[in-house]
Amino acid sequence: MPDEPVNEAEILSEIAAWVEEYAAENGWVLNPDTRQMNTVLRGLTRNTIRFGSRYCPCRLRSGDPGKDREIICPCVYHRDEIEAEGNCHCNLFFREDTVQE
Repeated sequence: MPDEPVNEAEILSEIAAWVEEYAAENGWVLNPDTRQMNTVLRGLTRNTIRFGSRYCPCRLRSGDPGKDREIICPCVYHRDEIEAEGNCHCNLFFREDTVQE
């Protein structure tokens, strides 16, 4: 039986819904620059399809599954980055007080 074709749009939609929910659960907002946010979402989608996990598109995979687990979104660094800088390295999640409307 052949593998089912990958539905990229469906995966992108699932990831977009997940990041919205995750941001809301943590009291954060998503990047108001939709172009930048969509770039990150497409990268997460691409990595999910290619590697089977939402590897952060802004960090390099080492090829070591144990080490690379640290960069599956949300990566182990994101909370410290958001606290210190107001946003994560990928510019996906932001503290609400750092976003200008």
